[in-house]
Amino acid sequence: MPHATLSNITVHPLPRRLGSTYTIGAELRNANLESLTPSDEEIIKKALYENQVIIFKKQDSLTPFAQYNVTRLFDLVATSYGHGKTLDAKRSILHPDLKTIPHQPQVQVIGNGFVPEFEGLKDITLRHPHHKTFHKDVISEEDDRENTRFYRWHIDAALYDLEPPMVTSLLAVRVPKTEYQTLRYDDRTGDEVKVPRGSTVFVSGETMYDLLSEEDKKFARETKVQYAPHPYIWMSGARSRSTGLGMVSEGLELDAAQLPPIEQGKIKTLPMCWRNPVTGKLALQIHPSAVQKLVLKDGTMVGGLKEAREIVYRLQRPGIAPELVFPIDWEEGDFAIFNNRGVLHSVTGSFLPEEVRIFRQCNMAASQPVQGPEEAILDVMME
Repeated sequence: MPHATLSNITVHPLPRRLGSTYTIGAELRNANLESLTPSDEEIIKKALYENQVIIFKKQDSLTPFAQYNVTRLFDLVATSYGHGKTLDAKRSILHPDLKTIPHQPQVQVIGNGFVPEFEGLKDITLRHPHHKTFHKDVISEEDDRENTRFYRWHIDAALYDLEPPMVTSLLAVRVPKTEYQTLRYDDRTGDEVKVPRGSTVFVSGETMYDLLSEEDKKFARETKVQYAPHPYIWMSGARSRSTGLGMVSEGLELDAAQLPPIEQGKIKTLPMCWRNPVTGKLALQIHPSAVQKLVLKDGTMVGGLKEAREIVYRLQRPGIAPELVFPIDWEEGDFAIFNNRGVLHSVTGSFLPEEVRIFRQCNMAASQPVQGPEEAILDVMME
């Protein structure tokens, strides 16, 4: 049954995949996203932080400006794209994947295939990320159509200079509907999960935290993560684990002399656990690929890069178990918003060059730092 609200918007839990146990995801109905009332805005905010991922159907006519405004509901001071100039760095692993809409630079275009014209962009070729460009070992060519992997579990964040965005929004403009794929973990566990081809998948950082032992919860609450400077350039020569959850340590990261100039004050050291501003719950919220060091409560470092990665992997891996993975089965007109400070997400799947897929993505660097475990709950309903 839908929850009662103070406006026409109703909140409906999404049907779950058989055998799954994830608790995230809801559909919001009867929302006019081009013209929201204050009550509508409150309902959307509350629904997002209680469900982590919310979806509005049939939003084909939503303009980039309206997408920007809806995304800004969660941080009215934020105005600039969440990755800043990271996108423009030629060596960044993000560079080939996104195009900026000229008249709304906070909104990016992602997808696959050649697009003659879209939102002021002309003759663009979009590239759906494929795990063979990022993973150390890959699925064979003959198995690639029926099978896939998590490309890269991540948080949308520059992780250098800028604060992680509060939320990210995605609008499915054009979606080639095809068969399901088997998503393989390929980590000797035998784990796999069926996902719609090209699904964006999510896991809850709150569940990831709840699964920890009491000892590990204490460690996570007290430990901080220092991220590499210019992380998407730093990791450009390295390769990912087969689960997409962090990198293999082979000494292939770039050293400081190979990176753009580094300002020490812009290096990000963030809590391992981030607090939900509405429910107060803690999420184990770490971008595993960009981790460089772990900093203990007393300020000392935990080992080196390899040890830091192994610790983070041990803490996070239970939280991406097949039953905990929420895959969106995209349909054209679907508009999703997710709590970028409470979930991890990943691209999946592969598309042929002639299969055209178009999405619009929006997030903004936050105006406020992350809330750690020691911080009080802030009510986002209060202005």
